[in-house]
Amino acid sequence: MKLLCVGDVVGEPGLRFLCRRLPALRRRLSVDVCIVNGENAHPDGVGITRSIAEELFAHGADAVTTGNHALRRAPESLYEETEALLCPANLPYLEPAAGRVTLDFGRYAVTVLNLSGVAFLEPVDSPFDVADRLLAEDTARFRVVDFHAESTAEKQALARYLDGRVSAVFGTHTHVPTADAGVLPGGTGFITDVGMTGPVDSVIGVEPSLAIRRQRTHRPVRFAVAGGPCRLDAVLFTCEDATGRCIAAEQIREEE
Repeated sequence: MKLLCVGDVVGEPGLRFLCRRLPALRRRLSVDVCIVNGENAHPDGVGITRSIAEELFAHGADAVTTGNHALRRAPESLYEETEALLCPANLPYLEPAAGRVTLDFGRYAVTVLNLSGVAFLEPVDSPFDVADRLLAEDTARFRVVDFHAESTAEKQALARYLDGRVSAVFGTHTHVPTADAGVLPGGTGFITDVGMTGPVDSVIGVEPSLAIRRQRTHRPVRFAVAGGPCRLDAVLFTCEDATGRCIAAEQIREEE
């Protein structure tokens, strides 16, 4: 089974680029299941709406995950009504079911679990404890986790904690791809951060001059999504059909 995990879609440019490229990318890589993080796909670069989620599903996403901006544009009801649109399962004020979905493809089922980190982000329930609880209730052979977190150490710790219990853990949120895609000793594919789908000439998707002003002055700055050519960052995990164990992890990049 081939599982493609796509990095955070940023703004209108990232959404348009993904819609143009993802269908052909799925065919070329013989992808069975595709997960896309869409929490920054709103035109202003923060949040997601029903119509944006529908576009992502229509152009190749089997599940859409989010993160700390899950509720910036979307009501809680959107996640309750849209089974394959996920918000972090460890948000303390939402039902954990909103952060997990099992996709049934007939010959196999894939459970997707969305979690948020604790370090440097809003207070949430322990991703370790919530993962334990939800995985204990799950029987799917293939299980994959989008861990939306700021801290690289926290991402690596959770992946090691879940090693052997899930097929793959991929990190999102920081928009900068790390060079550590691989398979952990217990058979779990992992990357600290998959990267983003958005403008290349940017600071994590933001217009550079605005990001520079914010960093230099430490004053409030209204960000805008950058323009220009885009890229799509992803990781392709190959898993054994019989066991669900990951046997290969390959970083993928599409550019204009």
